Amino acid sequence: MKVLGIGNAIVDVICKIEENFLTQNSLTKGTMKLVDKNQFKKILSSLKIEETISGGSVANSIVGLAQLGNEVGFIGKVSDDELGAKYEDGLKKEKVQYFYSKKKEEIPTGTCLILITPDSERTMVTFLGTAGKINENDINVEAIKKSKILFLEGYLWDEGDPRKAFEKAINYANKVAMSLSDLFCVERHKSNFLNLVKNNLDIVFANEQEIMSLIDTTKFEDVINFSKSFKKLIVVTRGEKGAVAIENDNVIQCNANKKLKIVDLTGAGDLFAGGFLDGYIKGKTIKESLEKGTEMSSKIIQIIGARIS
Repeated sequence: MKVLGIGNAIVDVICKIEENFLTQNSLTKGTMKLVDKNQFKKILSSLKIEETISGGSVANSIVGLAQLGNEVGFIGKVSDDELGAKYEDGLKKEKVQYFYSKKKEEIPTGTCLILITPDSERTMVTFLGTAGKINENDINVEAIKKSKILFLEGYLWDEGDPRKAFEKAINYANKVAMSLSDLFCVERHKSNFLNLVKNNLDIVFANEQEIMSLIDTTKFEDVINFSKSFKKLIVVTRGEKGAVAIENDNVIQCNANKKLKIVDLTGAGDLFAGGFLDGYIKGKTIKESLEKGTEMSSKIIQIIGARIS
């Protein structure tokens, strides 16, 4: 296997909303908020569902890699319920090997409300469900050993069992990549994420906001100096400014695609990471890998949802 992803196995429920819906429900545009089952149901009750599809950040990247012809796998916890079955079928349909045997859990399969405002920005409300209860026993060590790159998501990291699962997976990996996932995650787990970046990760994916929060700076120049000092491959998406990769002392830049008809920013970072890893594992240059990531993210933001059909 080229890449094995471990992430939150979440079913995405996509809805279009007006701007005032965010204010009414105390949501911050462009971020993710964790809620309990009752809060989730309350918010959903006043919405019209556009589409329901298997999601999860790293899972979206892994599906993108599969669509580009790579042998890939995924580990993510679901329950043996209707949404869990839908989730597993969604992966198998995309030819992703699913290294998890679902069983009936006390908590249902996780769900994420993706709320799209008229400016195409997406705001997420997540009920993690059983996805957030991943533990060491859910980690398939043999699958990790047989994959070239282990790809993790910041969304999954949490104290207790998820952290132990993370640490076990990293311990057996050949090479580790991780997405910082969301500003909410970075601010919640800053010291732990910083430790991971410095000591455990080979490749880091982040957007400009996330990486600048991680190192407490307002200047992008500091991000470059930070990345150079740790001799890691750090890949940063910068919206209209394109993307940049810092590897050792090299800074490689790629322009964003202009004149796109953007309809939904959901999955932009996920598909960028999938595209970049596709180039990377096929031995392309960092510049070519950035271009592949940009190509994939450009495709996904012109359709609804985080999966290219």
